[in-house]
Amino acid sequence: MTKRLMPFLIVALIGILIGGGLVLSYGGKFLAKPAPQAPLPSLQPPAAQAQLSDARNTPIVRAAQAVGPAVVGITNKAYARDFFNRKVLIEQGTGSGVIFDSNGYIATNYHVVQNAQEIVVSLADGRTFNGRVLGVDPATDLAVVKVDATGLPAAVLGDSDSLMVGEPAIAIGNPLGLEFKGSVTAGVISALNRSIEIGERKFKLIQTDAAINPGNSGGALVNADGMVIGINSAKISVPGVEGIGFAIPINTARPILQSIIDKGRVIRAYLGVGVLDKNSAARYGYELTIDQGVYVARVERSGPAGKAGIREGDVILKVAGAEVNSVADLRAVLDNQAVGSRVDVVILRGDQTRTISVLLEEMPADSQ
Repeated sequence: MTKRLMPFLIVALIGILIGGGLVLSYGGKFLAKPAPQAPLPSLQPPAAQAQLSDARNTPIVRAAQAVGPAVVGITNKAYARDFFNRKVLIEQGTGSGVIFDSNGYIATNYHVVQNAQEIVVSLADGRTFNGRVLGVDPATDLAVVKVDATGLPAAVLGDSDSLMVGEPAIAIGNPLGLEFKGSVTAGVISALNRSIEIGERKFKLIQTDAAINPGNSGGALVNADGMVIGINSAKISVPGVEGIGFAIPINTARPILQSIIDKGRVIRAYLGVGVLDKNSAARYGYELTIDQGVYVARVERSGPAGKAGIREGDVILKVAGAEVNSVADLRAVLDNQAVGSRVDVVILRGDQTRTISVLLEEMPADSQ
């Protein structure tokens, strides 16, 4: 019996040594290698696609790719005294800007660079530059920042006059600071020509529900064609209100930015009067009894109104055919007039209405 088993044991041993790859037969029965187990599922990502599918390559994606590199961060720094009364440079805030010329010209909001003693511009690709403020226009909350660089990615400016309510709107900026730089939010154009009064100015703005948060100021509002159609400026931030943001139309911004580049400021027509409406009078403790118009509280004798014969105590009812019932109304009318043009000013003096022709002059830089 031992001799009969010996060949079998030798063959079996060989089978074990070569990893069980041999099928043995003894007494008509087969001893087979167990079937291989199914491979474990793989969690590796699929191979990179050559291009995005049409479903993913949406206008929002393309707009972000086109304009995103031209949106920058703007850090406003100023000097202050520390605990030991030493002069130190501190960060006052961070906003956004849009490169509109590859030679380093950047559009932003005035309130982003207001009172800055040093400007740091952070590009989307990680580079940083020291910037300087070429000029500002508080009346429209616009400013131009310049960096000494060429070949920068520049956004294409579109036509805000052609906008349609309901079309896509994409906001690109740096909400809450550079930690969230280049953030993209999307919505629609909610309304056009929204009239918003801030201080003594009346603004015609684009309304959008694309999220605009602190830090987005000065960033780009973009259409589905990847063109900048607005400079993000403000939002209504009160409890219970969401999705109401505003941008300065690019057609409004374009001549202002050009004037700042060319002359360092915006040239505006000037009437040379100080006026009050019911609201502004109340802030100073006065009560106006007029039902329409604005009350002339001060006249600069050497100014256009003074030369034409307008007096303190007159009530201005119309300028260039437009009714003026607030300080903002008067400023808005004058902003639309050319320096050197002649306009009819309708006034109420006592109980008599008069029309006076006034030759508008250039507003002094310190009056804007």
